[in-house]
Amino acid sequence: MKSDNDNFGGDLLIGANAIANFLGVSSRQVYRLTYDGIMPHFKLGGSVAARRSSLTKWMVDAERAAA
Repeated sequence: MKSDNDNFGGDLLIGANAIANFLGVSSRQVYRLTYDGIMPHFKLGGSVAARRSSLTKWMVDAERAAA
């Protein structure tokens, strides 16, 4: 049984380490990107969180802007 808030499929990344592993950067860089308001993120409890889909879109948009 799957509820509406299940993270089955893994779109939700919770914690700087999980986000860093997805982006291929350090957790310190994740904190800097969130602190400066550069990276899409939100707080979940006391942890930084982001969706893979939002981060992917953010990277695609950044690549297009740089081209």
